[in-house]
Amino acid sequence: MNIVTLLPFIVLIGAMVLMTRSAKKKQQQAAAMRDQMQPGTGIRTIGGMYATVKEVGDDTVLLEVAPGVHAVYAKNAVAAVLEDAEYNRIVHGAEFDGGESEAGTPVVPDDASSLTAADRPAAGDEPAVDLGKDGAAEDTKAAEAAEVNKKDDGDTDAK
Repeated sequence: MNIVTLLPFIVLIGAMVLMTRSAKKKQQQAAAMRDQMQPGTGIRTIGGMYATVKEVGDDTVLLEVAPGVHAVYAKNAVAAVLEDAEYNRIVHGAEFDGGESEAGTPVVPDDASSLTAADRPAAGDEPAVDLGKDGAAEDTKAAEAAEVNKKDDGDTDAK
């Protein structure tokens, strides 16, 4: 047998070994992350639900999904163990002091009206805006005159 004929098989086997190594490494990292769970830790499940850990068992975790509402989940259902600051920001909407993120960049609000509030004059200082068309009264009179002169089916000027 020639080495050239075996080369595709060697490359295929090497790729399979590398893929299984990376998958095994990810599984070990996930298991280490789940071992970090302690009562009071905030987590996110694989379904996207945020909860607080109340008890940790061998294969299960007791989670508080709402105040006074507890549920038992498999440890494998935990997607991420969150830091306290991140958990509070997501679940409770807690903002950082000074309106800036941890990186020091300003936080952009969801509502654009707060960005222009300082530029806007006070409510009593601004004149009322006329939303009607220019010459709207003249258009109304012309339409009424056309209505009077309009002839329906069978109507004539003759008497």
